[in-house]
Amino acid sequence: MVKARPRPAVNGVASADRVLTVLTAFQMGDTALSLVDLAERTGLIKSTIMRLMVSLETHGFITRMADGRYQLASEVMRLNAVYQEALDLERHVMPRLHHLSQQTGETASFYVRHGAYRMCQYRVNSPHSLRLNLQPGDMRPMDEAAGAQALRANYAAGMALEKPYYSRGATDPHAASMALPIYGAQQELMGALVVSGPASRLTEETAHTLREVFFDTARDLMRSLGCKIEEGAASVK
Repeated sequence: MVKARPRPAVNGVASADRVLTVLTAFQMGDTALSLVDLAERTGLIKSTIMRLMVSLETHGFITRMADGRYQLASEVMRLNAVYQEALDLERHVMPRLHHLSQQTGETASFYVRHGAYRMCQYRVNSPHSLRLNLQPGDMRPMDEAAGAQALRANYAAGMALEKPYYSRGATDPHAASMALPIYGAQQELMGALVVSGPASRLTEETAHTLREVFFDTARDLMRSLGCKIEEGAASVK
């Protein structure tokens, strides 16, 4: 097994931190942001933001529109394509989400940690008309929801789970979910596999009956990602 190198004990560069703060101020659903919007979201003063925007526009990350608002530009899309090609998670995750949704009758999702939030990266909706309204790219807090708990798990604890994390009403009072952490080839946390649905339907008793198919799907996904799973690890008991 290749050991991860320790992170260098250095602080970030303040100017780089400010640039990244501005870029990450853009959220799903934003078409463009004004200088006032960016100042409110970042806490930076307008003159600082304007200087940063000049550099971001020069490098193709930002476009300044005719009305003075700013929108993300093509370099962001190019980097996303590079990221997706290198990681190629989708081809591993999506078939398992389809399988899990078919087997459970509920919505199956894959969440990743995104700073202080968790982001729905992939999702297959439940066939039921009554289901949670959430789309890939949507953010949720790192609260006590099952998915958030799974994203806080370390490898040893995650592989020793006897049952999935389960929550009811943690983020939405009408929703319930169950989740398992998913690890990759270097035992790194790749994300969380989540099954979610209305709390009236996905009860704790129902979640218990779904544990076997949930664990089987999680193990299958981890093997596909190159994780070495010892016999009996993360098994239903």
